Amino acid sequence: MNIKDYLDSTYLKTAKQAGISENKNIVKVINCIQEAIDERFKLVMIRPEMVSLAKKMILKENSKLNIGTVIDFPEGNSKLSKKLLEANQAIINCVDDLDFVCNYEAFKKGKIDSVKEEVLKCTQLGIQNHKVVKWIIEVAALNNQQIIQLSALIKNVVISNFKEENYASVFVKSSTGFYKTENNLPNGATIPSIIMMLENASPLPVKAAGGVKNYEEAINMVRMGVKRIGTSSAKAIVSGISTSDNY
Repeated sequence: MNIKDYLDSTYLKTAKQAGISENKNIVKVINCIQEAIDERFKLVMIRPEMVSLAKKMILKENSKLNIGTVIDFPEGNSKLSKKLLEANQAIINCVDDLDFVCNYEAFKKGKIDSVKEEVLKCTQLGIQNHKVVKWIIEVAALNNQQIIQLSALIKNVVISNFKEENYASVFVKSSTGFYKTENNLPNGATIPSIIMMLENASPLPVKAAGGVKNYEEAINMVRMGVKRIGTSSAKAIVSGISTSDNY
């Protein structure tokens, strides 16, 4: 097993979130992209406004690195039209993977039809343009029953509306890494949450994002059945180094 094939090397902070200047933050993005190219990771996950930059770097290096971006990040509570507009622009900019933040708050309020429509329309846009689609359900904001139900909802929408050959291109993803938890509780993937997702999203693949900090944890996630791992510590993981980074 080559763990690099499962890693989405991630940098999603704005300059304000990182506490640095815009120029220094762009340098961080460039370094993340270059590292992903050099290390031959599966994908680099960056903010939408950085996709074009990544594409230029990848073409210059003649690299096979894929580009992913986040849509309606990190709250996921925008109107469907805004989600589609943002995703379409990323497609124009040559993105490969679209990681949508599901409107989990609407789901928690019982607005099931609107969540189903969002999953359907955004997934259609991705599949029609031959992109991988991932649905971030934000497990730290949900209780166990909600994790199970939302994973199943996404699965059922996909099974009801798309061909079996498309299933492998629609993931259920655990976390944004930006959710604020109380009492310092984990805000990313945990073994119990991933088990629930695997059991209820199947046959759709699962991406574990946040909280995978070393090689052993990454390998364990893959052995459990996870197909992708989102992490800001990809190089540390492949180097066998533990990190305190939350994502």
